Amino acid sequence: MTPKEKARDLFNAYFEYVEAFTIEQQNENAKQCSLILVNEIINSRKVHLVQSLKFYEYWTEVKQEIIKL
Repeated sequence: MTPKEKARDLFNAYFEYVEAFTIEQQNENAKQCSLILVNEIINSRKVHLVQSLKFYEYWTEVKQEIIKL
């Protein structure tokens, strides 16, 4: 799965569960939830960054794709 596909997958998963008065607010809430998750994943792996550079790069790209949504 590409970073763009993963970003959309995470966003869509959260979009179904967040509530808001407008679609724009719901989009922003889903985006923020997705970013929280990706930041947690990235931060949990920083200790092993040298061994997991591809892992870090992948999740960093996912984060950038979420921001673009």
